[in-house]
Amino acid sequence: MPRGRYSLHDPHDHTPLAEEHFHCAPGPSGWRYVSQLTTPTGDHSGSVDLALDDLGRPLRLEIHAGDWQVRGAALDGISWVRTDPTGTQATEGNVRAHAFTGTSPAFLVATARLLRLTPSADATRVRLVALTDPVLAPRTVDQSWALVDRETHATDNGPLIVDEYQVTALDTGERHTVHLAGDVVLSAPGIELEDLQTPPSTFA
Repeated sequence: MPRGRYSLHDPHDHTPLAEEHFHCAPGPSGWRYVSQLTTPTGDHSGSVDLALDDLGRPLRLEIHAGDWQVRGAALDGISWVRTDPTGTQATEGNVRAHAFTGTSPAFLVATARLLRLTPSADATRVRLVALTDPVLAPRTVDQSWALVDRETHATDNGPLIVDEYQVTALDTGERHTVHLAGDVVLSAPGIELEDLQTPPSTFA
């Protein structure tokens, strides 16, 4: 069960945003990721609880940011309920999409798991519901993902397979690179792996 800490920062000016303390593990029905977020000053700022089925679809998502909360799942596309800070009003949403995305590294692992790409120059298009900070406002985004390289590195715990993805935002054309090892993000825009206490899990 990988356990560790990511630092999150603004990918443009590198302003520190949060630290995300996480643990995750594959199970008989899929994969689960749980994390707690703190501000740069150490205050609690949110949490993520994401469970995937064995095909990589979101069985359950519960995410908090400040006083905002979203609960969602794959149901007739992607469905969610977003609750405001007072808790008196809840808004529901549903779109034809494949999964959720957001600032948490969990969503990069989840998208890669959903797509199950093989090394190729060909890109695959995916529609996601992005939950944008700081109020978890949902918006639909289209991305293309390509697995452009796969390398095996020798470690004390055995071989480590690192996948390099090229991810393109189809509305702006902005392109960036994501490096994953199993269910751990090694590097991505705005994300740094600061501490990893146990090796990444590999998916069957």
